[in-house]
Amino acid sequence: MPVSEPIMATESDPGAGDLVKRHRLSTRLWHWLNVVTLAVMLMSGLMIFNAHPRLYWGHYGANADPAWFEIGSTENTGFIQAGPLRVETTGVLGHWTDQDAKIQRRAFPYWITIPSRYSLADARLWHLAFAWVLGVSLLVYMVISLVNRHFKRDLTISRAEIRPAHVWADVKDHARLRFPTGAAALRYNILQKLAYASVLFVMLPLIIFTGLAMSPAIDSGWSWLLDIFGGRQSARSLHFIAMVALVGFFFVHIAMVVLAGPINELRSMISGYYRLPGERPEPVIEEVAP
Repeated sequence: MPVSEPIMATESDPGAGDLVKRHRLSTRLWHWLNVVTLAVMLMSGLMIFNAHPRLYWGHYGANADPAWFEIGSTENTGFIQAGPLRVETTGVLGHWTDQDAKIQRRAFPYWITIPSRYSLADARLWHLAFAWVLGVSLLVYMVISLVNRHFKRDLTISRAEIRPAHVWADVKDHARLRFPTGAAALRYNILQKLAYASVLFVMLPLIIFTGLAMSPAIDSGWSWLLDIFGGRQSARSLHFIAMVALVGFFFVHIAMVVLAGPINELRSMISGYYRLPGERPEPVIEEVAP
């Protein structure tokens, strides 16, 4: 067999260097659909936020009411304010230059919103259209994952894994960039399980249901949603917080992909096949003669 030909490992004894099946088709399709869906929803959502860049708790909120979070501007500066904390963001948020070289005093700049020019109506159309894609695809993915036992096999957390000593050991391994090798790389560690479970069962459902709670049409039939979240403004705040959490997860996820080997990781999410990594060589420390 030529050296360049991939070795298809058997399920019984995969080892470092073997090319093995890692992701099912349903996982790969849902992953890439989410890349597009969440990007469009984020960018259109930021345009919607531009219409009133202030967040409140409770049922009501308007310009005269105290906001717990705000992206605003003065005559010459932009700022973010969260409670008493205020950070200047001139040139990026609140006060920036548009594509026509004109100063704008909206929260988020044109290059990160859909549409790029201010239009609340168009942003809502984009946001609601892809909200359906997000909700339906999440439901389908969860049903498939129950049927093919993906949740039970890959995301179930054992008592041993949740022990503080075990979690702390995984945290230290990640901080030192010590990633699993061989067959161990096919199993999710406790940090991955916690992260993916929080996205699937907390962040995405929270995004969906707080979005529904902000809809007057939904509230007329499901008024209990507003009671659960403590009012429309609280739902809006929680919607924004969940979005920030998802963006944070995205950046950590990308960082881990790059550090673990982007080509191998991307191949596994496109083709489903993953080459099991081997042990990384320890750095050689040369002795310096006196």
